[in-house]
This record gives sequence, C-alpha cells and structure tokens, in this order.
Amino acid sequence: MIILGIDPGFAIVGFGAVASERGRQQLMRCGVITTPAGQPLPARLLRIEDDMGELLTAFRPDAVAIEELFFNNNITTGIGVAQARGVILAAVERRGIPIFEYSPSQVKQAVVGYGKAEKKQVMEMTKRLLHLPSLPRPDDAADALAIALCHARSFTSRLAVLDPARPGSGRYPTRESSRR
Repeated sequence: MIILGIDPGFAIVGFGAVASERGRQQLMRCGVITTPAGQPLPARLLRIEDDMGELLTAFRPDAVAIEELFFNNNITTGIGVAQARGVILAAVERRGIPIFEYSPSQVKQAVVGYGKAEKKQVMEMTKRLLHLPSLPRPDDAADALAIALCHARSFTSRLAVLDPARPGSGRYPTRESSRR
C-alpha cells in the first residue's frame, strides 16, 4: 500500500510518500510544495492544486492521510490553511483516492505512543520507524511522513468501519458499517 501523507498549508505543503507492507514502512520520497509569498492567494491555491495533481499522478497512492485543521492564535493564517486544505482535498477526491484525516494528537499517539509528545520526539520516531540516517527535512516534510506513518500504523484497526458499498470509503463511515 502506498500512502501519501500531507501536512497542509498555503505557503508550504509538506508531503511524504510511504510504502507500507506487512507492518513495515519504507520512505519513497518526501518534500514540500511552496508558493511565493508575493502571489495572491488564488494563484497560490492554483499552484497547490497543480502540484498535488502531479504528486498524485507520480505516486498513485492507495490512500491519502492528511492532518485535520486546528487553529492556533492567528485566525488569518488558519483561514488560508483551510482554503489550501480544501484545494488539496478536492484534488484527491477528484481522483477517487480514499482520504483519511488525523488530528495532531492522533498522529503523535500512533507514531510515538503518547498523544502529547513533543515535535522533536515525533521527528525522531519518524526517523527510526523509516530507518533513515537523519531527520527528514524540512519540518513540513517530516510532519507529512509522520501523518503517513500514523495511517499505516492505524489503518488495520479501521478496516472494520469502512463502508464497502462506497469506493474510497474511510472518510465518513456510516453507522451500519461501523457495526460490522
């Protein structure tokens, strides 16, 4: 299974592609999509959509794992990130790829084993789990890899709630499917 992890943003979008098989994960590639600060937001969103399309075509993931949106103190930045996240979700949905969303505490719990772990702990465990010689850089790419690892490590426990009647299910399981 190929999982594309996404750390959404509008200035920097982190991505990490991981191959997961039989409980082992291997780094395929990680990096960032960047948009120029001087460009208007619509142009930046278009660039994100175009670059996401290229990533989805290149990796042909079986699933996309993306971090849920959370707001810090800066609501203006949060709105821009929300818009970029919407463009990312639309690009993935257009291609019919299953989308799985995780909160920051779910990512920390899956990767480190503690939902309130420090960022440095998450990065170190990401490095260890993927058998990397050094920490992934930049931080946005490392975060995206952690999100992909979160999905790889938690997906098997979610199989029971998937709705087989809906291709690409997993996003919003029905009550009937979660009782199976």
